Amino acid sequence: MNIAPDGHPPGTRPRWTVLAIALVAAAVLTACSTTPSGTAPSGTTSSGTTSSGTTSSGTAPAPRTGSASQPPPSGPAWLLTRSALRQLQADPAVRDALRRSRVYEILQPGQLTLAGTAAKPVVTFASAAALEDAISHSRLGVGIYGVLYDPETWSFTPVTEQRDPVRAATAAAAVAHAHGLRLIVAPALNLTTVLGPAGQQPRWRKFLSLHLISQLARVADVIELQAQSLERDTATYASFVRTATSQATAVNPGISVLAGLSTNPTGAPVDSQHLTAAIDATRSAVTGYWLNIPGPGARCPTCNPARPDIAIQVLRHYG
Repeated sequence: MNIAPDGHPPGTRPRWTVLAIALVAAAVLTACSTTPSGTAPSGTTSSGTTSSGTTSSGTAPAPRTGSASQPPPSGPAWLLTRSALRQLQADPAVRDALRRSRVYEILQPGQLTLAGTAAKPVVTFASAAALEDAISHSRLGVGIYGVLYDPETWSFTPVTEQRDPVRAATAAAAVAHAHGLRLIVAPALNLTTVLGPAGQQPRWRKFLSLHLISQLARVADVIELQAQSLERDTATYASFVRTATSQATAVNPGISVLAGLSTNPTGAPVDSQHLTAAIDATRSAVTGYWLNIPGPGARCPTCNPARPDIAIQVLRHYG
């Protein structure tokens, strides 16, 4: 007969040993049954994320969009120039509304962010070549969230890029993404004067017929629709924005789409009701809006004096 090291035949235990094992097992079961529901195992969170920052399957967790101290934004996102943000922050009610919203602050190259805001800084370029050069030579500064490419039929966008904005945006996206930056592309409707077919169709219809948005959506993180010239006609504005958004999301379901608004578009004056009607007609289709407060300058030589008061009325309405 084989004897185990403790002096007992294999497979047998004295009664006191069996009793001790039973008592330990009962204690373990009792402790497990009193663990609060939703408490994660040691080393993981309740969502299955380990203390090292990965999920229990070894993959990185999805980024969080909010916290108990700062709830996620519930209203539309706002894309604002630094100048516009400065003017709007002067109104206490608007300042509070913007704090509850996702805000992107548009900066010119070399411009510093506005102090005292939590906006995500975005540096704007009318030339993809200039954008790539600034990124490659580390001229954006620190803490920049992304870059905005604004191709238009004007002197600030090279003619070669006007003729092939998709190729230019693709090259810009490659450089931006390689440096951890998001790319916003905001093609102007006047590109149809270079790209669009001949005929008497309205410019916005020609723009849609080019399917330029769907091509740009393949490489961009955010698309901005420069629809502000249509905001006096709510039905036309909504038709353009919704169709263009559908073109973008058909090829890139995860893309964010912003629509353009202006307190002072070319032509007849507008008021806040024009803008709120445009927002109400498209709010379910887009992520947010580029709220322009243009004024006279090199990029808008025919602009009338800026109207921040209209933007304030709009933001109070949605605050």
